[in-house]
Amino acid sequence: MRYFDVFNGDADGLCALHQLRLAEPADAVLVTGVKRDIGLLARVPAAAGDRVTVLDVSLDRNRDALLALLARGAQLRYFDHHYAGEIPVHPLLEAHIDTERGVCTSVLVDRHLGGRYRAWAVVAAYGDNLERTGEGLAEALALSPGERDRLRDLGRNLNYNAYGETEADLVMPPVELYRALARYPDPLRFIDSEPVCARLDAARRADMEAARGVPPAWTAAAAALYVLPDATWARRVGGSFANALAAEAPGRAVAVLVPGASGGYVVSVRSPAGAATGADELCRAFPGGGGRRDAGGIDRLPESGLEGFRRRFADAFR
Repeated sequence: MRYFDVFNGDADGLCALHQLRLAEPADAVLVTGVKRDIGLLARVPAAAGDRVTVLDVSLDRNRDALLALLARGAQLRYFDHHYAGEIPVHPLLEAHIDTERGVCTSVLVDRHLGGRYRAWAVVAAYGDNLERTGEGLAEALALSPGERDRLRDLGRNLNYNAYGETEADLVMPPVELYRALARYPDPLRFIDSEPVCARLDAARRADMEAARGVPPAWTAAAAALYVLPDATWARRVGGSFANALAAEAPGRAVAVLVPGASGGYVVSVRSPAGAATGADELCRAFPGGGGRRDAGGIDRLPESGLEGFRRRFADAFR
C-alpha cells in the first residue's frame, strides 16, 4: 500500500495536511504546486489498495482524474471547500466537502479531528482571509491578542508564498515549506524557530508596498479592478493584495489581474458577503475559472477578454 497526499500549496492546504499528519502520521508521496496548479490528481499514479488524501483542491476541476483513480481501485479521502459540482457516490470515496462561507479546508479537518491541532486551523483561516472564522477558533483556544496577531501574519505569509506562475516565483517551494512546518505541532514555535518565517514576512510586506503604489484601473461604487505590472513581485502578491483590499472595504468587490508569463492575465476576485453573485460563479463563466463564493480566480484570461471580464464583473457587483 502506498500513500499520496495531494494538497494546495497555500496556507489552507498546508495547514490542513499538517493537522491530519500530526494526528495520523504516514510516509506519503507529496503532490502539490503553486496555488493555481489545480489539476493535481492527474499526477497521482495510485492503484488498487493505495490511499490518496486530497486537501483544498477543487473536485470539479479534478473530476476525470478522480473517477479514473476510483476505477483503478484507489481509496480516496477528500477535504475541500471549493465549488464541487455533483459529488460522486462511490464506496472508495470519503468526501468532506462544505462550500459555505466562513469555511476553509483546515476547518473541515479541524472538525474531523475534534480540534486536536486547532491552532493550525486558526493560521489557515487567517491566511484564507476568513477573519471572523479565525477569531472564533482563536477564541476557543483562549489565544491572547498578541498570539492572534502572530498567527494572522503567519497565515498571510504562508498564503502569499503560494502565488506565482511557477515555483521559481515563490520564496520557497510548497513541499519544502510543508516539510519545514511539519516538525512543529505548535505554530508559535514554528515562527520562533524557522528563519523562513521572517523571510516570508519581509518579502510579503515589500511586495504589498509595491502593489499599494498601483492605482485602480477601474472603479465603481461597489467594485474596483486593478491591473498589476508584468513583474515577479506582482505574480507573488496578487492574491494577498486582493485579500487586503477586500478586508479593508468588505462591502466592495475586488478584482486583481496580473499579466501571465505566457500572455493574458491571472485573475483574483473577492466578493462581499451580501453579494447576489459569488466570486466562484463569476469566474466559472470563463475557461479555467472557479473557487468559492467569496474568493475565486481565473487561471488565464486572454488579453482580448479583459473588457468582457470588466463588464461581467461590473454587472455582477453593481
